[in-house]
Amino acid sequence: MTTNAPRPEILRYTAFSGSPAGGNPAGVVLDAAGLDDADMLAIAAELGYSESAFLTAPPEGLGGRDGRAYTIRYFSPKAEVPFCGHATIATAVALAERTGPGELVFATRASTVPVAVTEEDGAVRATLTSVEPHTEEIADADLAEALAALDWPAADLDPAFPPRIAFAGARHLVLAAATRARLADLAYDFARLEALMHRLDLTTVQLVWRESATVFHVRDPFPVGVVVEDPATGAAAAAFGAYARELGLVPEDTVLTLHQGADLGRPGELTVTLRAGDPRVHVGGTGTRIV
Repeated sequence: MTTNAPRPEILRYTAFSGSPAGGNPAGVVLDAAGLDDADMLAIAAELGYSESAFLTAPPEGLGGRDGRAYTIRYFSPKAEVPFCGHATIATAVALAERTGPGELVFATRASTVPVAVTEEDGAVRATLTSVEPHTEEIADADLAEALAALDWPAADLDPAFPPRIAFAGARHLVLAAATRARLADLAYDFARLEALMHRLDLTTVQLVWRESATVFHVRDPFPVGVVVEDPATGAAAAAFGAYARELGLVPEDTVLTLHQGADLGRPGELTVTLRAGDPRVHVGGTGTRIV
């Protein structure tokens, strides 16, 4: 931080819940122009949230209306990450409370991410559009190591949902539990899973259980961010939507509801919208300031 420069205002918002006690909290700095990388990392570590977001001026040619386009960077308490869905939603809600609803454009390390913000009956809702996603298979040895770190027998996986690595701005390993009880029982080897995730360049492991055709319950171990579990994970939700569509597990044109955080006492809800002819994934939810 520049010597004698005042510290910017650090806001605290939660995403994917209308209650400060739900969803996933994020730090938000709407003017990070005076901060360097070390400053941003220090603020993220001080807050201790899974990620915090920092806004600066947009790059040339980004597009978007004046005052509605920004560069956004994301830091966990340990390192910078290329993309974070919940911190994007939190930042969009924070901006909307100051400049009103409408369209925003963010330049991230992953790519350009548009966000639409609406307000209805006093509730602010933001929906991000992911970068173009893709999935890839995971090697048998890597899958075995992931299951060993989680202490999940292979027989506890849902055979209808093949393990895959999915990307929609960040990489996530998708594993589906056969039962809600299996999903609820999460006690993993932190160091072992962290080592595997660093080797495979994974941001989280997206653990899912299918309640119905369009309703899922999810959990996201996040040891690479020095967090045992992420309460609501927009980037992983986008990756999961792409995964489910690519493998033909859901219709090409559909809306999925993901429940996350209940097992942590911070319930949240993420809406994943897939549109025929549009390869991207749209992830939305409410957000609110944490007083």
